[in-house]
Amino acid sequence: MSAKDCGHHDEERRKLHRRLFAALLGFVILILFIILLIFLILRPTKPHFILQDATIYSFNISSPNFLTTNFQITLASRNPNDKIGIYYDKLDVYATYRGQQITLPTLIPQTYQGHKDFTIWSPFVYGNSVPIAPYLTESLNQDQMAGTVLINVKVDGSVRWKVGTFVSGKYHLNVNCPAYVGVGGKMIGNSIAVGSAMKYQLVQNCHVDV
Repeated sequence: MSAKDCGHHDEERRKLHRRLFAALLGFVILILFIILLIFLILRPTKPHFILQDATIYSFNISSPNFLTTNFQITLASRNPNDKIGIYYDKLDVYATYRGQQITLPTLIPQTYQGHKDFTIWSPFVYGNSVPIAPYLTESLNQDQMAGTVLINVKVDGSVRWKVGTFVSGKYHLNVNCPAYVGVGGKMIGNSIAVGSAMKYQLVQNCHVDV
């Protein structure tokens, strides 16, 4: 076989490889396009969150500017989609007061939520002698004198959408649940005493960003 024939066969092999690669690439693109099309047609709706209640065990200020808190919340989530499931990969729950975080984040275990399904979590959130800004100490003292405090229970994490066997990439989830709670044992709204703690029935809709 001449060098010319060898070169011709090499060129044919290269053309065949290019065609196979192009066909495989086209197939992959087609599959991804179909998945994306289905995903867009179904239009996943972000989950709904409700802060149902909060049980306050402690909410104390100490000198000079430290805050100790300990409470349990009941947080409900609903998947409004009838054909899309939701994976909650990582959810950190914590509380803030006027923009400053006042508790440690509490990690909620990974959860899968089926179509139109409800999930309820009841984590404890707490902070021990958390330093706060001096101006917040003054505001907290005023709130304690009034007997009510506005706190924000927040959820920070990531979710994935599940359509059939397809699972999307991760999307950032941010949930904000404002809630007025009593301090110093004050009863407000639908509140009940639970031993030395006070439980506040809130049923507060939360703002959700995905």
